[in-house]
Amino acid sequence: MIWDLHCHLNGVEGRTPDEKIVRMLEYADRMNVGKLVFYMGWPFLADPSPDELRSQNDQVLQAISHWSDRALGFAYVSARYVDESLAEIERCITNGPMVGIKLWIAAKCADEQIDPIIKRCSELKVAIFQHTWIKATGNEPGESSPDDLIRLATRHPGVPLICGHTGGDWEKGIRIVRPFEQISVDTGGFDPTSGMVEMAVRELGADRVIYGSDVSGRSFGSQLAKVQGALIPDDAKRKILGGNLKRMLTPILKAKGVSV
Repeated sequence: MIWDLHCHLNGVEGRTPDEKIVRMLEYADRMNVGKLVFYMGWPFLADPSPDELRSQNDQVLQAISHWSDRALGFAYVSARYVDESLAEIERCITNGPMVGIKLWIAAKCADEQIDPIIKRCSELKVAIFQHTWIKATGNEPGESSPDDLIRLATRHPGVPLICGHTGGDWEKGIRIVRPFEQISVDTGGFDPTSGMVEMAVRELGADRVIYGSDVSGRSFGSQLAKVQGALIPDDAKRKILGGNLKRMLTPILKAKGVSV
């Protein structure tokens, strides 16, 4: 069972959301990826306006509309526009099929302005995915690092959070989030490097590591190789490749009447 946490429509061949998701599922089938989680439409926008957030969420809603057995969606929201983001959460999650939120680089998650968004997601028991990175040249002004994420975790103890990309510089990212059991790490979005998954399992435990690919920016093959080629027990691989994400999403899926 492979569930991919981290998928994008941007960059996939096709003129429409429906064409793009069909092509993506063709690629997924080659690698036995059973379920895909999509967020953000196209083009990628570092600081989308409320109208652009809504438009991109509409693209994802359309893409997953005929593939409920294979595709799930996270709402793209921004702490720069709290009221509008809360409205998107109600539209796309409470009253729609989506099961989580995606936060990118418009505003750092360490800023308290994001708190109403996190509080509402906690009430709904939805997944919260925060892009994180540690850049040698310095992050973008609104780009969060794992240090920003642990500040958010400190304000919201017990709320499950996902550290996107494990911070990019994964050796630092793993150590930064290690004391915070509510934070899981996403394996996607950087080249497969020997030892990454092994270190994450050793330092965090297999229950806190979730496979994601970041397609189409990366390939399924290269990203699956991080887990399938890791020197860890088969049971840990099963958790990372699908079990942990399924467990995280089970409360919201059951609330929507989806059999898991």
